[in-house]
Amino acid sequence: MSKVDFKELLDAGVHFGHLKRKWNPAMAPYIFDEKKGIHVIDLNKTVVKLDEAASALKQIAKSGKKVLFVATKKQAREILEEKCKAVNMPFVTERWPGGMLTNFATIRKAIRKMASIDKMNADGTIKTFSKRERLQISRQRAKLEKNLGSIAELTRLPAAIFIIDVKKEHIAVAEAKKLNIPTFAMVDTNSNPNLVDFPIPANDDATKSIDKIVSIVTDAIKEGLDERRSAKDKKAEAAPAPKKEEEIKEAPAKEETAAE
Repeated sequence: MSKVDFKELLDAGVHFGHLKRKWNPAMAPYIFDEKKGIHVIDLNKTVVKLDEAASALKQIAKSGKKVLFVATKKQAREILEEKCKAVNMPFVTERWPGGMLTNFATIRKAIRKMASIDKMNADGTIKTFSKRERLQISRQRAKLEKNLGSIAELTRLPAAIFIIDVKKEHIAVAEAKKLNIPTFAMVDTNSNPNLVDFPIPANDDATKSIDKIVSIVTDAIKEGLDERRSAKDKKAEAAPAPKKEEEIKEAPAKEETAAE
């Protein structure tokens, strides 16, 4: 896994924090300086924390488990969707549905409802409903897709969650903590890094900063997935080839000849 580049983080504006009056004292260890009333994040600390997070996420992906990404703020939505789809990881970019983790069974029930509507459309059952009922079902399907479509393949609780802006996504953080699900997050100077297991001190408002951090993290996940796939291929190659049907048939014949 390639090491995080300090200059790339600098160019992306990862070091820009919030106004000094909005800071969270718990972020003090990660603040390098203050310029014109704005806190500057220590990128050396960011590099260390980002390397730690990327390495841990790579191992999670390598083990075949899922990482749920969460970012409902406008400037992060498209970035998250693009990066997560590339590595086939679930994500939430619309409103966080309360109980998403703590009441996962209900969420799965809603996802199954979406699948049943798709089945009705596919086998033509939907045509047996009145026009008004079809319209209601269609609207229900669209709503479910908007809120839960990006997690439709999440059949069990995620192994970890990655959050952009722990203040905004405080409900997601609380639910994960309650279930002991490891949390990774971009943490700005106005947030509490102690709320998550793997805090990454970084500007969580600027599009370039979000793009850079999420890219590094998803690249690490891709490496983990590639290594998992490679290990599977090697195992398949090393496995003894199954006997051909002709060989199985010939075996008894040879035994009979030996007996004679």
